[in-house]
This record gives sequence, structure tokens and C-alpha cells, in this order.
Amino acid sequence: MAVVRLETEDHQENGFVSSEPAFPRQLSQIDGSVLPFLGGFGRYQKQFILLTWIPALFIGFSQFSDYFLLGQPNNTCVHPPVTHGNWTGSSLSLNATNGSAPVPYFYSDDTQGETNDTLCTCKEWNFELQTGLKENVVTKWHLVCDSSWKVHIAKFSLLVGSIFGYLVMGVLADWFGRHPVLIVSVLFMLVFGLSVAFSVNAPMFSTLRFFEGFCLSGITLSLYVLRIELCLPGWRFSMTMVANFVVMGGQLLMPGLASLCRDWQVLQVVIICPFILMLSYVWVFPESLRWLLSTQHYGRSKGLMHQIARKNGVDVELDPSGILSELERELEKRPEKACIVTIVRTRNLWKNIVVLLAGYGIHHCFARSMMDPESKDTTMFHSFYADYYTMVGVAVASCLALCPAVGYMGRRGGLLLFMIITALASLLQLGLLNLIGKYSLRHDTVLRDSLNKKFSVAFSIIGMFSSHAVSNLSIFFCAEITPTVIRGGGLGLVLASAGFGMLTAPIMELHNQKGYFLHHVIFACCTLICIICILLLPETRFQPLPETVGDGETFTRQPLLPPRKPGEQHLLLTKPETRDYSRVQDTPVHQAAAIVATAAAAASASASAAQASENSTANGVRAS
Repeated sequence: MAVVRLETEDHQENGFVSSEPAFPRQLSQIDGSVLPFLGGFGRYQKQFILLTWIPALFIGFSQFSDYFLLGQPNNTCVHPPVTHGNWTGSSLSLNATNGSAPVPYFYSDDTQGETNDTLCTCKEWNFELQTGLKENVVTKWHLVCDSSWKVHIAKFSLLVGSIFGYLVMGVLADWFGRHPVLIVSVLFMLVFGLSVAFSVNAPMFSTLRFFEGFCLSGITLSLYVLRIELCLPGWRFSMTMVANFVVMGGQLLMPGLASLCRDWQVLQVVIICPFILMLSYVWVFPESLRWLLSTQHYGRSKGLMHQIARKNGVDVELDPSGILSELERELEKRPEKACIVTIVRTRNLWKNIVVLLAGYGIHHCFARSMMDPESKDTTMFHSFYADYYTMVGVAVASCLALCPAVGYMGRRGGLLLFMIITALASLLQLGLLNLIGKYSLRHDTVLRDSLNKKFSVAFSIIGMFSSHAVSNLSIFFCAEITPTVIRGGGLGLVLASAGFGMLTAPIMELHNQKGYFLHHVIFACCTLICIICILLLPETRFQPLPETVGDGETFTRQPLLPPRKPGEQHLLLTKPETRDYSRVQDTPVHQAAAIVATAAAAASASASAAQASENSTANGVRAS
């Protein structure tokens, strides 16, 4: 299924921008003319795509560091406070997930609430971490009981920083270029990331983590855009999926890295220090040629094009297509910049981006549903490593399934398939489990609870599997649909929306785990709406990337199923066809009416001629 681009002219109708001033014919066709002229997907492109994969490993370390820096320990009260109750052991245990967790080795004749309040006045704690570290942020500053909310604020700050970073850095990448945003983000990532390791209290840790998340999002977004813009249409998806696998490789290596470091400060320094290698990108990594041409930086484009041709072993002196000659004629043009806010004046582009915003939020609903709701545990298998590697395994399986699905059905078909699976898993989990408990196993409560738990875990794993695929494909789809001049801002919007979905998890935890059911219902409704809206998206497989807002507007969709006849096209937007209506009147009624009209006209004409003849005869007689 191909995407059709309609030829449009410069005009503004009803306040909507339908096109942009046309660029030179050859220079505007980057995928079709410029990159093939420079050697296609040659040595230059492969080398720099490899340089975008290496930092993906460091990004994986940073994105999943919260599981270790803020992991909840098993707590034991060594010196309990003296109360009027009776104690049945020399120590007390408390799971620090929240302050109302059950106390297994404590007895008191007071109520459970008073028991927990008494336990939280413990003078000395003994912490036991399961993440491979001897000490982390929670154990260093005793963030348990009344201070447990600070842990959620620390998680909250990293996500909020990432959201603001995606929005701000995306706009800056469109305005100043991808390369400056990447270098500035790396510099400040080193400053704030290393400062986190020397935090003296929880508020300082949370504040610095906000700026760390802000800079990390700038690195992630700029590398993603650079990778997309280096590739020809046939290579974009495969190169992006390799980067995703590298990120998951960093996630897989994190437990081993934590076990080697043993201390959270050492772990933080080890995670951040590899970004020092990216300082060499100041000289090594160039600006995106696609962005330079789309924003009319023709002077900088000229030197970069010669560099690419030389690296790919292409002789551009012949210039059979006239690209360099055309570039010489356009050198005097001033650069033109665009901002993501211009999509509010478009007809189609803003709709395509909005459809892709609701992708990843429901993933955390499934992750939460995997936990046992009756116990206060935050793990499914009661083991940190089992839960962690289950999550990683689901993500890897999701990406492995995504590759053949997209290869066979395309971007739109693959997104629709995984969105339907996500919606079905969500609806079955919300509705089927209640029906099983209400109608089928009313008397056998033990079997009912066991069956409910097994079904909940099964649907949660399926939902996490499909929602992870939806997230990856939504981000990639947005990068292909959004024009080059505003690709950073559009991609930032989708990545920030994924951050909003992730943000709901610590917010719910901050409210003592309340509201998850309603949270799940809301995201399930958004998923159902997206299933309908996905049909409005164009298919971008093997299609050139849009370069201007006008190019993005001319993307039109075709039906999900191929046409029944060769050459038959069912487009949402087509040029008006010129039809011949000259034979509409050739019907029996029209023919009879035409005969009568012709006869009447002939009779009238003959009567007029006879009258005129009589008049002329009479005048001749009078004259004689």
C-alpha cells in the first residue's frame, strides 16, 4: 500500500495552510534524488548509524536506573520502641513499599493501625536490598514509613524532567539543528548526572534527577531523529529496531552492573561516565543533511554533500542530474525555520500526530495488574530478578514480533493489529475476571481467587507485550509522518505523551495504590478510540520522508485492504475528475422533447417565412 502525494499549489483556504513555497525540484527530493546521487545507503550512512547505536546502550542504563537506585528494601526494626503491647520476637519486619504493610513478627493488643504507627517510630532499621546493591537512596536516607513518599517524588522528578526535555529539545532541534542539541544535552548530562552521585539529601537527589531526565531526553530524541534522517526508506525500520534492541541490552546488563558496583553512588558514576565518549561527536558527527536542505541552509549543505560523496566513493563532478548546479543557484537564499505550532494551521498533519499520542500509558496498567492486589507486595514472583527479567523478556519478545508484523502488514497494519490485541487484553482483564468470580465460582472462593490471579497475570503479560509494540511503532510512525522541518517537535510530543502515561504509575503509588482501576478504564477507552483513528493514517512503508509542512499535508491514505482491480484507487483526498455529461440528455424522454421542440421550431420558422413572403408580395403590388 503506497502513500499518494498530491500536487498542490501555494494557497491558503479558510485559515488552513495547505502547502509551503516550493523548493527546487531536485533538492526537495532527498530520498528520491539527493541521497541516491550521493551513493545511497553507503559507507557514510552506515558509519554514523553505528555511532547512534553505541550511546543507546548508555541510554538503556540511565532509563532503568530507578529500579536499582530507588529499589525498595526488606526492612527489619532492630530496636523497637517500648509500648504496652507484647512482642513475639527480637526484631520486626516491614516491607517499605508503603507505611500500611502488614507486620509479620509483631504482636500487640492494639489495632493494626496503631501497630503500624508504633513500628514507624523504630529507632534503628536493618535494610536488606534485593537489587545487588549494599546501599541505595532509600536505605541511605531511611525513606520508609512517613518518608516513603520521597521515593515516589524521586521517580516523579525523573519522568517530569524527561517530559519537559522532549518538548523543549524537540523544538530546539527543529530551530537550531540536531547536532547542537545533541552536544549540549551530552554536556549537561555529564554535569547533572555526576552531581546526582554526590547528593546530600533526598530533595537534592530529586532536583538533580529532574535535570538528568531533561538532558537524557535531549540525547534520546536527537539520536532518534538523526538515525531516521540518515536512512533511505528501505532501511529506516530495521536500523531503528536495532537501536531498540541495544537499549534493551543495556536493560539486561543493569543487574550485573549493580552487583559489581555494590553502592548506588558508584553505580550512578559508572552509568554517566560513558557519555564522556560522546564529547567526540562535536567533531565526528555532522549535522543532518536532510535538515540542512529542508531549512535552506544551502551553504552548509554544499560542503557536507561533497564529504558524503567522497566517503561513499562517488564522483560528483559529472553531476548528470544537475543537483549541484541547482544548489549553486540557490546559495543566496536565506534559511527558513519552522516550529511545531504550525501544525495547528494544517488540515491533515495535526490529526495524524494526535492519533499517535495515546500509545504507552496503558502499559503501566498491565504492569501494575501483574502484582497481587490482595497482598501489599510490589512483585509478581516475590523476587526482584524474576520480575525484572520477566519485564525485559516481554519487551524483547514484543520487538521480535514487531519486525515480521511490520514487514508483512506495513506500519499502519502492524499498529492496528497490536492496538486491537491491547484493547482485547484490557477489556478481558477488566470484565472477564469479574464475571468469573460473580457467576461461575460463587461457592469455591479459593479456586475463584486462584483462577482470577492466573487470568490477571496472563492478560497482563499479553497486554504488556502488545502495548510495548504499540509504543515503539507509534514513535517510529510519528517520525515518518512528521515533516523534517518540524520532526523534532512532533516526535517530542509523542515521546512526552508516553512519559505522561509512565508518570501515572508513581502518582498512583503516591496515593497509596488507589485509583488504578479507573486509571485502567480511562486508558482502555483511549485505546478503543485509537483503533478507529488508526484507519485514517497513511501507510509510509517504502515512501520518502516529507520534508516541508506542505509535503506532510499531501500524505493521503489508502484502504487497509488492497484494491480489487489493478489500478483502482480509493483515496481520501483526490483531484476532482472531469466528467463528460454531454450524453445525459440522450434519454427517451429527452429525445421526444427534442423532436417536439425541433418540429415546433421548424413550423414557426416556415410560418415566419410565409408571412415575410406575403408581406414582400403586397409591398411589390403597392409599388407598382
